[in-house]
Amino acid sequence: MSAKLRFLLMQIRVPDDPMREQEIGCFARALQCESEQITPWDVLESLPGEAKLAAHDMVLIGGSGDYSATSDEAWIEPILDEMRILHQQSKPTFASCWGFQAMARAMGGSVVHDLARGELGTLRLTLSDAGHDDPVFSPLGVNFDAQMGHTDRVDRLPADAVLLASTEKVENQAYRFQGKPIYCTQFHPELNRENLIGRLVQYPEYVDRIAGITFEQFRDTVHDTPETERLLRRFIEEVFG
Repeated sequence: MSAKLRFLLMQIRVPDDPMREQEIGCFARALQCESEQITPWDVLESLPGEAKLAAHDMVLIGGSGDYSATSDEAWIEPILDEMRILHQQSKPTFASCWGFQAMARAMGGSVVHDLARGELGTLRLTLSDAGHDDPVFSPLGVNFDAQMGHTDRVDRLPADAVLLASTEKVENQAYRFQGKPIYCTQFHPELNRENLIGRLVQYPEYVDRIAGITFEQFRDTVHDTPETERLLRRFIEEVFG
């Protein structure tokens, strides 16, 4: 199914961020599609608009190395408006990390900066009751591991969001919108161990700031999470299959 779909990847990264290309490759691997099927779009430069959204089957919203979903600067509100369009149109959308936070804020939830509850590495999550009944999440089992890195967190979910998973530190780790093909995860189902390590080579300050250990010590704590990487393919099967 992935081989027939066109994906629009909304990116929130500085122009010289080498993770722009890495992010495309990570989503292509997790989706089992060609990189050419993914159209990257720098939403800091311009917004795709309804015609470009309509030309793609599914929207992806990834992470950010330098931008916070708590920002009150002028650049963020137009992006949040674009996310409201995705919600209004029930556009198939999968948002991770920054996308998870921004979508929550766009639809009436709240995001806060909270370094004390920051998380980095391969973390253990627990499904909610709704997660147990969800066709995309339930195959993960009661507990599962995922790659993540954040110092902002969703403090309150939007009114029509359904909580799917939590960690011990942070309750709101995954949600979907009622009756809409839109899923959002604080963690990165598109990343494997190598991807996460590669990303943190570019942002090494995160390891000291969030994990409080050396990079070499951190490297030994991270492992692959193949079951979680299947989330994106299950989402596609559920929405398009």
